[in-house]
Amino acid sequence: MSNKIPTREEVPQEYTWNTADLFPSDEAWEAELEAVRAEGQKVTAYAGTLGRSGSGLLEFLEAEDALNVRVSALANYAMRKSDQDTRNPKYQALMGRFSAVRSELSRLSAFVTPELMAIPDGKMEQFYAEAPGLELYRRHFEVMRARREHILSDAEEKLLAAAGEATGVPSDAFGKLTNADLTFPDAVDGEGRQVPLSNGSFVSCEMSEDRALRKNAYETFYGVYGSIKNTAASLLSGEMKRRRFVATARKYPSALNAAVSGNRVPEEVYHTLIRTVNANLDKFHRYIALRKKLLGVDELHMYDVYVSMIPGGDKKISFEEAKGTVYEALAPMGEEYRAIIKEGFENRWIDVYENVGKRSGAYSAGALCHPYVLLNHKDNLDSMFTLAHEMGHAVHSYLSNKVQPQVYRNYPIFVAEVASTCNEALLMEYLLGNTTDKKERAVLINHFLEEFKGTLYRQTMFAEFELRMGELDAAGEALTADRLCREYKALNEKYYGPDMVTDDYIALEWARIPHFYMNYYVYQYATGYSAAIALSRKILKEGPAAVKDYVTFLSGGRSKDPIDLLKGAGVDMSTAAPIQSALDLFGELLDEMEALMA
Repeated sequence: MSNKIPTREEVPQEYTWNTADLFPSDEAWEAELEAVRAEGQKVTAYAGTLGRSGSGLLEFLEAEDALNVRVSALANYAMRKSDQDTRNPKYQALMGRFSAVRSELSRLSAFVTPELMAIPDGKMEQFYAEAPGLELYRRHFEVMRARREHILSDAEEKLLAAAGEATGVPSDAFGKLTNADLTFPDAVDGEGRQVPLSNGSFVSCEMSEDRALRKNAYETFYGVYGSIKNTAASLLSGEMKRRRFVATARKYPSALNAAVSGNRVPEEVYHTLIRTVNANLDKFHRYIALRKKLLGVDELHMYDVYVSMIPGGDKKISFEEAKGTVYEALAPMGEEYRAIIKEGFENRWIDVYENVGKRSGAYSAGALCHPYVLLNHKDNLDSMFTLAHEMGHAVHSYLSNKVQPQVYRNYPIFVAEVASTCNEALLMEYLLGNTTDKKERAVLINHFLEEFKGTLYRQTMFAEFELRMGELDAAGEALTADRLCREYKALNEKYYGPDMVTDDYIALEWARIPHFYMNYYVYQYATGYSAAIALSRKILKEGPAAVKDYVTFLSGGRSKDPIDLLKGAGVDMSTAAPIQSALDLFGELLDEMEALMA
């Protein structure tokens, strides 16, 4: 591909995903949307009947599953078409029509959960005996009904739902403030040239080898956030109060407990992560000291965190070469696993290159026909790892969809990053195992260390800050801008250690982090990363037996709680062992990097 960003029409077909596997045409999608809308109207006929008989309940559940399959296909088509060119008004309208139908279906089926919750346990057992097909749904009901003590009266539930629009304002306002309203002056590079600065371009500026640009971009960027710090603090305080209000209303002991219980993860997993990483901060301090040494600076500042420690090491890797390397790197996973990878490579599961209007970033979407992977591929090392990452998600979705019935196909968010990161770890081990060149090994190890820094250490620091905010709010302390800056700066000083200059600008970073509005979500990046590193090491050490357990995990969907799914693959995330194992690997990589660069 040339350096010019092509229009959608200019991208060769073989580098685009095949949405015809979902629907052959927009017209076919339109017809199915109307058919699903009509079918959804029939749901209301079941209102008031779900507790009457096992056979009637089974009939409803099977009809609901069949409808959900159709809704999923409609959603995937609309989203994929919209994402491939976000400027296209036709597909914006398509998304709008789909959203309206989905909202209508949600409204029509609002009776389902209250009715299912109201069925007495003894009666449910009678239903299982009367309609053996209901056994398939036993776990689904047990998970749902385990929440009964947190379900309120009908009037209270309606009141809580009505309050949702108001309590969602802090998150919505934060998004609008940071994505739409905030503007930034241009940064200035070392030769006095102006460089556009935005939330989207900030990290790119910080990755530049021009230290003057990094410093100016950093101070300019956080200077703007400093000017709205009181508004940002008010929004974040509102988010913490929302969580506490909902948790209290639903009779949870804390907002954190409410969040992790919803994912069926023990609260202790959150605390174990923070304790274990804190016990290994000495390794991170060594990494920071090495970064300072390799960059050759008298003082290491926060604007020196993103730039590569090994300048000029990124070589050109074409997409075809990246596919071949990823395929070879996954040989330890066996031929069944690699056959899925190969099918994705050869049958247009992937939308490869950037085009004008295409959604940024990368993702995998688990459609039932097959997953769809969005990339914005550049011919470099990072993009090769992104390919491995997203194909890990794709295989996870493919196996879960293939093996599990509709009710259990969507795997828990707690395990979502495991398959993707495991692929990356296997790719890294393959690349390291196939080079003895000191510069190339240093570049690869640097990439691996950066992953640990950004995912295991940094995300845990975020999780610790989020925990601290919740504790302060629960204690009735005001989350003012000054208090948030003080708490955040202290955490940075603890994590980054004595070789990092933690200036006042970094104290403002909390004001720009969208994950702080995602209700204790961010810790799962670190736990998922730890689990993936442990699994990749197990696969390389134990071979086919470990692969078999791992594939069973990938095929598990939501058939078990996330901790139990991972235990089946040989990793117990209720203990500190996988996290410590990952941190030990970080230490080993540091040892080699220090030796290489001595």
